[in-house]
Amino acid sequence: MEKNTKMNLVHDFDDQHYTDEGQENIILNPKFEDGLNNWSGRGCNAVLHESIDGGRIMPLSGHVFAVATERKATWNGIEQEISGRFQRKRVYEVTAVVRISGNNITSETVRATLWVLSANQREQYIGIANVQATNKDWVELKGKFVIHGSPTRVILFLEGPLPGADILLNTLDVKHARRIRPSPPPVYENPGFGVNIVENNEVSDREPQPWFTLGNCKLSIGQGAPRTLPPMARDTLGRHKPLSGNYIHVTNRTQTWMGPAQMLTDKLKLFLTYQISAWVKIGVGVTSGLSPQNVNIALSIDNQWVNGGQVEVTVGDTWHEIGGSFRLEKQPHNVMVYVQGPAAGIDLMISGLQIFPVDRRERLRCLKKQVDQVRKRDIILKFSGLDDSCDLFPYIVKVKQTYNSFPVGTCINRTDIDNEDFVDFFTKNFNWAVFGNELKWYWTEAERGKLNYQDAGDMLDLCIGNNINIRGHCIFWEVESTVQPWVRELNKTELMNAVQKRLTDVLTRYKGKFKHYDVNNEMLHGSFYQGRLGKGVRALMFNIAHKLDPSALLFVNDYHVEDGDDTRSSPEKYIRLILDLEAQGAPVGGIGIQGHIDSPVGAIVCSALDKLSILGHPIWFTELDVSSSNEYVRGEDLEVMLWEAFAHPAVEGIMLWGFWELSMSRENSNLVEGEGDVNEAGKRFMEVKQEWLSQSYGIINDESEFIFRGYHGTYAIEVCTPAGIVLKTFVVKKGDSPLVLSIDLSFL
Repeated sequence: MEKNTKMNLVHDFDDQHYTDEGQENIILNPKFEDGLNNWSGRGCNAVLHESIDGGRIMPLSGHVFAVATERKATWNGIEQEISGRFQRKRVYEVTAVVRISGNNITSETVRATLWVLSANQREQYIGIANVQATNKDWVELKGKFVIHGSPTRVILFLEGPLPGADILLNTLDVKHARRIRPSPPPVYENPGFGVNIVENNEVSDREPQPWFTLGNCKLSIGQGAPRTLPPMARDTLGRHKPLSGNYIHVTNRTQTWMGPAQMLTDKLKLFLTYQISAWVKIGVGVTSGLSPQNVNIALSIDNQWVNGGQVEVTVGDTWHEIGGSFRLEKQPHNVMVYVQGPAAGIDLMISGLQIFPVDRRERLRCLKKQVDQVRKRDIILKFSGLDDSCDLFPYIVKVKQTYNSFPVGTCINRTDIDNEDFVDFFTKNFNWAVFGNELKWYWTEAERGKLNYQDAGDMLDLCIGNNINIRGHCIFWEVESTVQPWVRELNKTELMNAVQKRLTDVLTRYKGKFKHYDVNNEMLHGSFYQGRLGKGVRALMFNIAHKLDPSALLFVNDYHVEDGDDTRSSPEKYIRLILDLEAQGAPVGGIGIQGHIDSPVGAIVCSALDKLSILGHPIWFTELDVSSSNEYVRGEDLEVMLWEAFAHPAVEGIMLWGFWELSMSRENSNLVEGEGDVNEAGKRFMEVKQEWLSQSYGIINDESEFIFRGYHGTYAIEVCTPAGIVLKTFVVKKGDSPLVLSIDLSFL
């Protein structure tokens, strides 16, 4: 039995990765047929074994495997130098077969990493892939990398487990990664937009079939729920018949996960985006002292939990709206929707649960009408010096917008800008930038007193040289896991001094160069500085930053604000955070919504924007990315977010969190493949950008005017006259009244 299992594993690995024998492997001696030639230990010893642990661990293929042993640090492992055997700007796929061993060590993360040394002796570490390895089975580690520059040395190594754990390597291959042909756009046959797939959602029957309970709680039917759809569902569906007012009442709940459930397996279609909506309320129950409580509409998809929306609810008579979304991209065996969340003993009430596919085309049609009011202006071109012959030979006017002033930017990384193809796409398609890591404190001062601003300086020079504005991300990061060890070890006085020094280092060094700063990132999800230095430290950070560089807008910045997936960062809590900062005197200048979003639904996003806009601050999407295995669906997701932002009057800019494959934090989110091909999502992005450029064509009217309505930005005008062609440029800025521009043609 054990032998058959081993053969099956080998067969699976071969089917996936070793079918193209024509590809050149840039790893020498990949299966250790030639002993440890070309291999070495990185800070540890490397040895070969035919078996270990009394024969319990055998090679999965071949006769031997390598072991990185006597490891004293997480970065210790086995390595091979690949300098001179790779091509820059070419994507390589790494495939390794690994496991771990060691006393009382059962599971550890193994990572594949590149060490890159540039000609000017700058060291870079590029993460390739990681896998959770165990002491029981061989597992596959797989990932990709691309080297943009022309380094003098490159070493690939395995690392990751805690000291004391041995890393076992059976084989390692590095081959050119062939681009997989993209899947075709999904075909939605009878999508049923707006049709609720939840049966008996208003529980009109005496028995709440097909609802059933998770656990031993009890379901009954009550009367008195709202009769209107929740606002976010109403914004998507439009006019709708009144609800019945019935609700499901869940009692005898002894676990937080207990509640009503319903199977949906046969009702869902792949790649459709589904919106979730319901009214929820909690009752007194047994533990009336617990408040507030989290209520979650969840889906179990082949026993994997998927978040369908969450809301924080207080005990009382108020019904709360809950909204979310999801999408399936592979065929499931079982899908169940259920409602959970409040603590054991608290009654739960649910009314009017709706799950329906969203017609995004219809939403876009509405948004484009709104954009016409928000982002455009009437322009009147008044001409003088016209020739009397214009009655016989009309003056033809061609107006073409060359630049839309609405900020659309992207995240970039230092390694990216060594690739001239990356730089070309970046400078042609974006007018703002933000640095992924290079301005963060853990990057600029990884070791106390050793400052590294070279990477940020290189990127800043590129942006300034191409007239690209830059956001400063970020001065501090409130989440403790992102704070470098030496900072975590400081006492209160030392930490306060370090905070003030960090502010001075950044704000004086770059005064006037960064238009925005994220002052203290993700304050809704962390409290490292506030917990150690007191509540007032956050406002102090804002005040010192403003004093050192008054020209920069100072932002709050957080995630899951726009999608209903996280009660910690609901719009209401974000508003309270901002008001609290301002009450302490913090000069908050902007609201950052990161925008790492899955299956976006316009009504849900817009609801968050509407709520935040009451504060009167500019809102930016600061880290926008979407993810789908289908490039066409990915492009559709991005299109939804771009138009939602562009159509909302409070939004003043959009920053993508990258665009190039292998330079992004989320898989299946890139717009450009690693070797420079623009994929279908990237094409959709460029089409939207093109739609945001106005054009007009016609003749000068009898009042010597040419009138059109266009987006804010820069225009080129071409006037064809009997005497020749006149070329002019002008800029349209935001304004409610028509922009009147005078153009004199008398000099012809």
